Amino acid sequence: MWGQGHFSRASVAESVSFPGVVQMDEDTHYNKVEDVVGSHVEDAVTFWAQSIDRNKDIVKIGLSLSEVCPHANSVFGSLDPKKIYGGLFSEDKCWYRCKVLKIISDEKCLVRYIDYGNTEILNRSDIVEIPSELQFSSVAKKYRLWGLQIPSGQEVTQFDQGRTFLGSLIFEKEIKMRIKATYQDGTVIAQAEYGSVDIGEEVAKKGFAEKCKLTSGNDICEEKKSDPAQLALRNLKNPIPLWGHRSNQTNLSRPKPRLSGRLALDLKNENDTGSHMTFTKESLAVGDFKLGSNVSLAKIKQDQKLIEENEKLKTEKEVLLERYKALESKVEQTTQELQQEKANTMDLTKHLESTLKTRVGTRMKNLATKVEILKEIRRVNTNVRFGDDLSEAMQVLDEGCLTILSSLNELEVIWAEYSLAQEKIKTCEDVNEGNILIAERNEVQQKLYVAVEVFILEVDELPLNKRLKTLKDLSAALEAAYGQATEGANSEDILRKFYDWKCDKREEFSKVRTETEASLQRLVAWFQSSLQVFDLSVEEPLSSDDTVDNIDEILEKTESCLCKELEISLIEQGDADKEIILNTYGQVLQKIRSEERLIASVQAKYKDSTEFKKQIIDCLNKSPSVDHLLSIKKTLKGLKARLRWKMVERNNLEEEKLNSLAQKWFPELPLLYPEIGLLKYMGYSVDVDMEARVIKRAAAYHRAWRAAREEPGLLPLKFLFLCKSDPMAYLVVPYHPRASLSAVQAIMPLTSEEALKVMKGVAHGLHTLHKAGIIHGSLHQNNVFAVNREQGIVGDFDFTKSVSQRAAVNMMVGDLSLMSPELKMGKPPSASSDLYAYGCLLLWLSVQNQEFETNEDGIPKVDQFHLDDSVKSLLCSLIFCRSSVTAEQVLNAECFLLPKEKSVSDAEKDTECTQHKKEEELKMENLDKFKEKTKNGEATVD
Repeated sequence: MWGQGHFSRASVAESVSFPGVVQMDEDTHYNKVEDVVGSHVEDAVTFWAQSIDRNKDIVKIGLSLSEVCPHANSVFGSLDPKKIYGGLFSEDKCWYRCKVLKIISDEKCLVRYIDYGNTEILNRSDIVEIPSELQFSSVAKKYRLWGLQIPSGQEVTQFDQGRTFLGSLIFEKEIKMRIKATYQDGTVIAQAEYGSVDIGEEVAKKGFAEKCKLTSGNDICEEKKSDPAQLALRNLKNPIPLWGHRSNQTNLSRPKPRLSGRLALDLKNENDTGSHMTFTKESLAVGDFKLGSNVSLAKIKQDQKLIEENEKLKTEKEVLLERYKALESKVEQTTQELQQEKANTMDLTKHLESTLKTRVGTRMKNLATKVEILKEIRRVNTNVRFGDDLSEAMQVLDEGCLTILSSLNELEVIWAEYSLAQEKIKTCEDVNEGNILIAERNEVQQKLYVAVEVFILEVDELPLNKRLKTLKDLSAALEAAYGQATEGANSEDILRKFYDWKCDKREEFSKVRTETEASLQRLVAWFQSSLQVFDLSVEEPLSSDDTVDNIDEILEKTESCLCKELEISLIEQGDADKEIILNTYGQVLQKIRSEERLIASVQAKYKDSTEFKKQIIDCLNKSPSVDHLLSIKKTLKGLKARLRWKMVERNNLEEEKLNSLAQKWFPELPLLYPEIGLLKYMGYSVDVDMEARVIKRAAAYHRAWRAAREEPGLLPLKFLFLCKSDPMAYLVVPYHPRASLSAVQAIMPLTSEEALKVMKGVAHGLHTLHKAGIIHGSLHQNNVFAVNREQGIVGDFDFTKSVSQRAAVNMMVGDLSLMSPELKMGKPPSASSDLYAYGCLLLWLSVQNQEFETNEDGIPKVDQFHLDDSVKSLLCSLIFCRSSVTAEQVLNAECFLLPKEKSVSDAEKDTECTQHKKEEELKMENLDKFKEKTKNGEATVD
């Protein structure tokens, strides 16, 4: 604790109270710790800070003010210093809550931003009213370092350095404040700590503050407080006040009635003189505060009352002084305004006197200027004003207008007949009828050729390009003058209204121009007649009343006529005039566009006609050579094949680079970017080791297929390509379009009998694979084919993957998973897992679109469906007891055995096969004969 003496805290607190200081409750407030963040520094011992617990309040206040203040009303009238307003901070142009400390002038106010502590002079226009929900206590508090004061007579530089030093310790830093006391104005006396650093001690060590002289047993001391408004205003003008010359310093820790009489008198004298006062150590002795003092309680109260009245009078004096200064300033301002008004009046009088002296000369000069402008306007002759350019455009359109050609109409009719004849030939399926249609087409073709000749000759004589250029130039000129316009409906009323308007404008303009010329002639005549009056050499007596007319009337009339003509020539037309001109412009533009479209259609038809003539001239009355067409077809096919191969080579090269990049350098690419399908390329790419495995698997598959060739139930493997320049494996297998189970079921689901036939073939395929020791691992509806809806085969066997890789994909058929429970548990694939998938496919085909119910292991319940007993028995064996079932046993299941009466002998099968073979050979022979006759032109249709 700092100070020049130490006293028992409990005893002093019981005997002494201080005006202006709120005594802290012993148990709840004294030494209470608050966590704050410094926001503004006033001097080396005084600063403002915000409680950390109110950070969210600051954010909410800022958001509310940003929404309310831009639309709030600016303040007017007298401002309430106790009320909270919204102020626009000059540095960041944001709104903050503030209180008015002082009225500087009618337009300027000194305010304090109560949530931060800083002050600023604002215009009234930057202060607005805020709603009642924002009228609550400030977020920032004013703190004063406990036991410290600013030394009297401190130099300006040292004061500024002290404030800067304190700012470096507390500004925007989290500090702990141990509260000691609170003034009535809200200033909190506290001990500040930043970590293990006592901020007050650091300020005192630097010499920027000194320890207080004690005024009570609580060690509470401070300087006499200045008016906050005056202090803030002084700080704005001079941020480093001259502490040594402050005249209003006082000690706010004044003792209350239990002080000695001498001490009370000294306190009264201090208030009266306004000088700085300190209490000696002896005056603060415990004996001075005893209850047995000789000073009566009534005397102490009387002195206290005098002190309060004195303070009140001083406050009233300051208010009156402020009012006097404001009135004095207003009187001074009014005096200056009157002097300015007087000066303006004198200047105006002088200007009028000088103007009257030169009135005639100025008027004649202005009149001569207007005449010069009018001469220039008449010389330029702006025809746009009365729509002369539109009249000229309509004249151009009428003189060289292109009409629809008669040959074009005839050509269109014949061309339509030709197109119809060609369409009939395309849709004809009978040769005899086709010959008739061809003959009719050739006849129309001759007529079309003649019509094309006539049309081309007629168009060649027309200056279409020249006319089109004229129309484009005309359109560009009008658009430059009038801008873009919308084409309206063709209306003669608009054009007639335009001509009437133009005539009226011409008549009005001619009348005004005539009046202008007449007034100017009258003015010239006046000048000529006035020469004799002012010529001293003329001896004949002339009366000025007879020869000199009223010049003022002549000038007035001349100026009026000139202004009227200039107004008509220079001022823009009214809305009605603009509407007439723009409507007429739209009509003209519509005619231009219509003719341009006609020319474009004629040119397009001309191009088609010349192309037709060029192509058809060699084919009139004869058909093109078949050999020539076949050679063209062959050439095109060769070019397409080469193009396809080049595209394949390019794609393979890109895939190879992508695969190498992902496998060697960036293995994370498939994980980070699954949408580009890198695994697809990586999974099927073939390196040297993979090539050996692919060949081995394909060879085993082919041997199994060949061993059961008569009824293997497998898709045969035709070719296997492994390219050196292309790290890919290519398999060639028979193509069965739309024959997968998924495609067949989507188009037309299999019946129960068809499903059993197909699934029997699939059982043959599984038996063939299992017999050769091959596990399929990924049997699903997309790699099982129903050829001709009766033959089931297993296909699309992926040789680039191991059986574990093939089984890792969980395929679904409807809502049913094809992955067996043991595969889900992580066991390796087996013949049993193949038969489970086979059983699920058979169940799916048998129940069609019915919903599946499964147990907790995902195994479907078969009992819920109404199925044939033999089928249900097989399904139970496949799904529930598959470990003891083999593919061979499935083939011998009861549901796959045909009734004896429906069985067909091998001899009958051979007979049907032989007959079918003979029919196919006969068809091929007839087809070869028909091609030969067609080539020789001798084909007939039976």
